[in-house]
Amino acid sequence: MPPPSQDAADPYLWLEEVEGERALAWVAGQNALAEGELEASPGFDALRTRLRGILDSTAKIPYAGCHGGLLYNFWRDAAHPRGLWRRTTLDQYRLPEPGWETVIDLDALARLEGENWVWGGATWLEPTAERCLVSLSRGGGDAHVLREFDLAGRQFVAGGFALPEAKSDVAWIDRDTLFVGTDFGPGSLTESGYPRIVKQWRRGTPLAAAITVFEARPDDLSACAWKDATPGFEREFVLRQAGFYSSELFVRRGGSLVKLTKPADANAFAVRDQVVIELRSDWETGGARYPQGALLAADFDAFVAGACAFALLFTPTPTSSLDGVTVTRDALLLTVLDKVSNRIVELRRAGGAWESHPVALPGSGGTHAALDTWAYDRVASNRYFVSRTSFTEPTTLYLAQAGGGEPEALKAMPAFFDAGGLRVEQFEACSPDGARVPYFAVMARATRLDGSNPTLLYGYGGFEVALKPSYGAISGSAWLEDGGVYVVANIRGGGEFGPRWHQAALKQHRQRAFDDFIAVAEDLIARGISSPRRLGIMGGSNGGLLVGAVLAQRPELFNAVVCQVPLLDMRRYHLLLAGASWMDEYGDPDDPAQWAWIGRYSPYHQVQAGRRYPRILFTTSTRDDRVHPGHARKMAARMLEQGHELLYWENLEGGHAGAADNAQTARMWALAWTFLRRQLRN
Repeated sequence: MPPPSQDAADPYLWLEEVEGERALAWVAGQNALAEGELEASPGFDALRTRLRGILDSTAKIPYAGCHGGLLYNFWRDAAHPRGLWRRTTLDQYRLPEPGWETVIDLDALARLEGENWVWGGATWLEPTAERCLVSLSRGGGDAHVLREFDLAGRQFVAGGFALPEAKSDVAWIDRDTLFVGTDFGPGSLTESGYPRIVKQWRRGTPLAAAITVFEARPDDLSACAWKDATPGFEREFVLRQAGFYSSELFVRRGGSLVKLTKPADANAFAVRDQVVIELRSDWETGGARYPQGALLAADFDAFVAGACAFALLFTPTPTSSLDGVTVTRDALLLTVLDKVSNRIVELRRAGGAWESHPVALPGSGGTHAALDTWAYDRVASNRYFVSRTSFTEPTTLYLAQAGGGEPEALKAMPAFFDAGGLRVEQFEACSPDGARVPYFAVMARATRLDGSNPTLLYGYGGFEVALKPSYGAISGSAWLEDGGVYVVANIRGGGEFGPRWHQAALKQHRQRAFDDFIAVAEDLIARGISSPRRLGIMGGSNGGLLVGAVLAQRPELFNAVVCQVPLLDMRRYHLLLAGASWMDEYGDPDDPAQWAWIGRYSPYHQVQAGRRYPRILFTTSTRDDRVHPGHARKMAARMLEQGHELLYWENLEGGHAGAADNAQTARMWALAWTFLRRQLRN
């Protein structure tokens, strides 16, 4: 059918009032219906209790980062629902039960100040790590309060740097100076709601007296600045983020900004005397052509001067892409994604040339697995952390050393569900245009291919995000252990095969992502793994748009939909909160030519009265200041008016994550999995 008129009246605009009395009354009524049905279901309380136990478990891995020679970790458990920020030494961290020193008790701070604080992280003064800027969010939103913190005294600095609640971006220049981008008043934010102006702020002076360093355009995404504090290679950088995938990078020298001549859609960063560039499109320069998805390096000063030779560090293949780069003192660790499983390659310079060596982890062969790396201390050390996870094997954390040596197993997550009888298969579905779309299916070894298996199909398909194998303690406990099948679709729009896989579903090609997801569903049915009666789908954020679009297009394929913190009204998405920043992904609905293809899939505009849809559960958060809760509210209201059966649940806090603490997270997931059990098992 053709897209609806751009000028069609919208009777549900009032549901975009985040704290409007009428809107919250509607939410309260819908929440009561969802809670009344799902929380009264047999097994709900037991499931919520089990999930809470997993989230509160003291046996989880306490992931850490090293600053000033100490390992810092943020931790939540039953006794500390808002969390502890704590630290220890490496020798203690190696022990089964490390001795931790509490730095900030967030529960105590919240009680003292009468605030619902949610931890937002810290920005460090490096390399000394004597000070940091602590980020705190009210209810879990993206906007944070920033306060200077003294690590030696474990206290906030009286009269120190502080910023009120905003979507700020800050970085240390030295102990008494910051780069700061924040809400300076009218005109200081972009249309996406992020900082447009970067200033240099000196300690002891009012923010209003800070010196402007750079101004981006109002229709840019954002601007920010930072200092590379590597001794001997200290440099200041300014980034103009013009769009989600386009930027300009400047090095600041003597108060002037020198633009680096990189492609607009490439990422670039400095590593000591080198510049490293990750390409998102083909690039011809200096008489050579470098392919999309490649990683290049060159002498930094020569690159800035416009006369350099590039070393080709990584070249993608039809099945492989670059998944991440970690920098240590003397090495680069490349995490490569090959057929949607990871491997690690170490790069080191010797005699002016780069040398490549594969990194082996104990027991890493023969299993679909995901690996993630991060530096122990990129300035002073060649150590780095590696986490390894798979669908059926709990995560193990290793400490490795660039340059050789056997990685040391530091921590391992316990088994939270019985995976002994499970198998993992990787299949391919064929999309209508002939693209081969891989997907993972996790199921019991004894699964009968007769279409009777309750199956949950999960997808995302956007922003170059790759869905990799991972140990799902919650999905395993709530679904797999009970005989359900769990499926992850690696559709276009994601990053499973690098920029080309993502760009294949951008803007006017968005339908390809939906077609891929539908193809996976049809393949599951054709293989006898599931059937429309037993098949459900789930997605959040961009994945919420995915399942909303597929719900509208092919409702006969499914019997349950879980749509979490979603985008759904694609006519107004760019006017709500951070929505304008995503026009590089979806397009501009104010352009009639672009609305012609956006409107064809916009779920809010495509649901119809008189058509049968699978039952759907919408979940969102009042405090989501990234994707407006109005998307889910309006979609639910329209479908209810059309006579469709659905459930709606909105958490009052939690931000885009949907929950602010372990109790809220356990409840949210218990609602979702109880809904799926009712729809697909009964």
